[in-house]
Amino acid sequence: MIRAFCFVAAVTLTGFGLPARAELQIQQVTSPGGIKAWLVEDHNIPFTALEIQFRGGTSLDAPGKRGSVNLMTALIEEGAGDLDSRGFAEARDGLAADFSFDSYDDGVGVSARFLTENRGAAIDLLHEALVHPRFDQDAVDRVREQVLSNLRSDEKNPDAIASDAFNAQAFGTHPYGSVGDGTIETVTALTRDDIIAAHAGALARDRVYVAASGDITAAELGLLLDRLLGDLPATGAPLPGKADWLMPAGVTVTQFPSPQSTVLFGQEGIPREDPDFFAAYILNEALGGGRFTARLMSEIREKRGLTYGIGTYLVNMDYSDLLMGQFSASNEKVAEAIMVLQAEWTKAATEGITQEELDATKTYMTGSYPLRFNGNGPIASILVGMQMDGMPIDYAVTRNAKIEAVTLEDIRRVAARLFKPDALHFVVVGQPEGL
Repeated sequence: MIRAFCFVAAVTLTGFGLPARAELQIQQVTSPGGIKAWLVEDHNIPFTALEIQFRGGTSLDAPGKRGSVNLMTALIEEGAGDLDSRGFAEARDGLAADFSFDSYDDGVGVSARFLTENRGAAIDLLHEALVHPRFDQDAVDRVREQVLSNLRSDEKNPDAIASDAFNAQAFGTHPYGSVGDGTIETVTALTRDDIIAAHAGALARDRVYVAASGDITAAELGLLLDRLLGDLPATGAPLPGKADWLMPAGVTVTQFPSPQSTVLFGQEGIPREDPDFFAAYILNEALGGGRFTARLMSEIREKRGLTYGIGTYLVNMDYSDLLMGQFSASNEKVAEAIMVLQAEWTKAATEGITQEELDATKTYMTGSYPLRFNGNGPIASILVGMQMDGMPIDYAVTRNAKIEAVTLEDIRRVAARLFKPDALHFVVVGQPEGL
């Protein structure tokens, strides 16, 4: 699960907010068939970026079929309709179009980039991929082997080992408790019928979110949506339920032959819709943001030289919310690094942050976010993420004001609520000394 949070974190934690440019106006579009999308028109370049998300993702894997949605997603453009894998690639390249497909815990994502002059043909080709993928057996076998190769590599990767151990302890038998790529055993056993079933369950109109940015009007986008998505099933597989947090406080050590240890740590977090989320967001940035002025970087790296880098992050998924972090340290320094981290966690809970830290963090957060909107692709990605998170269409405009409204009193109150030093669990992979 932790391996797959990057999309959500990038959109939820760093991407919101629009530059102060009048031309970036978000429109809500509804197709004649009832499919909704958000659109930012930009007719300066004859190019459009389209982002599609289907809620559910690898959490929809049927029992005993772990990895089926991941493998299905990897096979979508390996042939569609009358085109085999090679024919599909040649058709896509001939249109100068770019398609990518990805799966993660809570969604299946589709990204498309195409020129205005080739829009119709590109959409028709993408429609074939989404609605009529071939799933030829030779393609299934070839892509399956690529997945298996990655899984074998992960067995020797301390980051993957730590992630798998953390997930299993935190979420047990919930889909979040195991990696969406599956295991060597489950992926080896998957059949073509399993892939077809995964496709029918994951790609449906009742869970689709769409955003577009570029050289396309609202009327054109509305027609495009029905043309592209109208033939998908109306409903998909049932979505999973809440993921209960099962991990007690403590330390889990997995022995791994390496001169340094990988450390993954975490506790329960705060929901994205919680009124205190912005205060929590600021707190996380001040404590564990990637900047060298963040507290943990200062205390653990700069002052003591215990690690090259450390970061924390709020992870908001559909069925669970976490506050997590990670770092690596030489085996003889891991115990001290954990001790310092626990002390800073306690200090944050009891004291919050200073007014100077609050002001500096607000300046960074409000000043840096417009850089995320640096093209049609990033804009479309952020807009679809906003929809997935249930944000109102004007959220990008009001985001900075919400950050500025957080007071030091809010910070201290939320810090006492959020940071739980007695609940932290550390998963350590390596040969740490003193743990």
